[in-house]
Amino acid sequence: MVEPIRTRTRYGGGRRRGTGRSVRCTVAAALVVSGLAACGGDGGPPTLTWYINPDNGGQAKIAESCTKAAGGRYRIATSLLPSDATQQREQLVRRLAAKDSGLDLMSLDPVFVAEAANAGFLRPFTASEAAPLTEGVFPTAVQSSTWEGKLYAAPFWANTQLLWYRKSVAQKAGIDPNAPDFTWDKLIDAANRTNTTIGVQGNRYEGYMVWINSLIASAGGRIISNAEKGDDATIELDSPAGKEAARIIGKLARSKAAGPTLSTDLEEQSRATINGPRGGFLLNWGYVWRAEKGDAEDGAIDKNIVNDLGWARYPRMNPQQESKPPFGGIEIGVGAYGKHRDDLALDAVRCITSPANMKQYMLDEGNVAARPAIFSDPDILKEFPMAPLMRDSIAAAAPRPATPYYTDVSGAIQNRWHPPASVNETTPRRSSDFIRQVLRDQALL
Repeated sequence: MVEPIRTRTRYGGGRRRGTGRSVRCTVAAALVVSGLAACGGDGGPPTLTWYINPDNGGQAKIAESCTKAAGGRYRIATSLLPSDATQQREQLVRRLAAKDSGLDLMSLDPVFVAEAANAGFLRPFTASEAAPLTEGVFPTAVQSSTWEGKLYAAPFWANTQLLWYRKSVAQKAGIDPNAPDFTWDKLIDAANRTNTTIGVQGNRYEGYMVWINSLIASAGGRIISNAEKGDDATIELDSPAGKEAARIIGKLARSKAAGPTLSTDLEEQSRATINGPRGGFLLNWGYVWRAEKGDAEDGAIDKNIVNDLGWARYPRMNPQQESKPPFGGIEIGVGAYGKHRDDLALDAVRCITSPANMKQYMLDEGNVAARPAIFSDPDILKEFPMAPLMRDSIAAAAPRPATPYYTDVSGAIQNRWHPPASVNETTPRRSSDFIRQVLRDQALL
């Protein structure tokens, strides 16, 4: 997901039968990679290279801290990946397909764990190695780091979206976004009554897939099942839940509650809508609180906006069924070809994902920890008054589909569900058919 570096990237069986397209498509690109980073040093301790997603220096700070903790056995150097999650995947896959021995550690979007694991690009953790990396961690984060029963990445930070709202607008609309039966329909109707907007990520990119997946999951459905069957996986989009998700997207996009740039909005563009003259509501990640406070301190927005900012759990699709908020975050994977994959890299992963570093990273960067106990820490509660809601939302969150062909699935859905104003009751069936064609090499994205 594309964002300014100041607010970071969020987002969030068997090998394929037949042509093995996911590997085929990356090998050619890998051949052009030159000058791959080497592991080692100039006679000093070994250097582990950690490929990181952009932040404000928090991961580099952890690398420095873990280097000191290593006591001279190794040092950790960071290498910056692009800000867009898809571009991050492409760069990592190119290096991994080329068996780059200098890629020791990587910050990995959870939706790409299955693909990298299935291709043999990640070193799996043994049961004894996995135990301390998963103890006290959100089950959703562990699930997103696991493929075919093995842990392939260590949860580092988790993420979820909240409903952010202007308290004055909610009062004017006569609604309580924290009511247990608060739904998307009530939200859209309230915005229409007050002539305010609902900020969402409607551009044709991964953030839009996050929205679609959470609506379907909140309606009791899922996009894909039996992912281990490769291109014979069951596509479940054309379902009552899929049609309900399409109804909500179409209803919002064709209403005055949609911002004029909905179909091109990313995280930051959608965040800006809540600060505008028609700002009312926003569905966005946990970074919003820190970003809003920072903008107010810098004078970019009125300080009264922060005072007027409320938060609630992701809206329900129907009053009787709890919502399934989005899930995102970053996991730490160990490259399958690194020289120190069986010793030093494992020690580094344990250090990076320690409770102390998770807490510090949340305080430094605003990216929420993968261990629920940290959300009760007094320092965290002081800085993030919505921490208990974040914890509960992550615990109830719905990950996007775990499949080695996630990029194809997500791309096919974005293709058929965009722009949001075009979505109608036929969209789930059309996108389901298109996914099947793409998985069987019968259609191109």
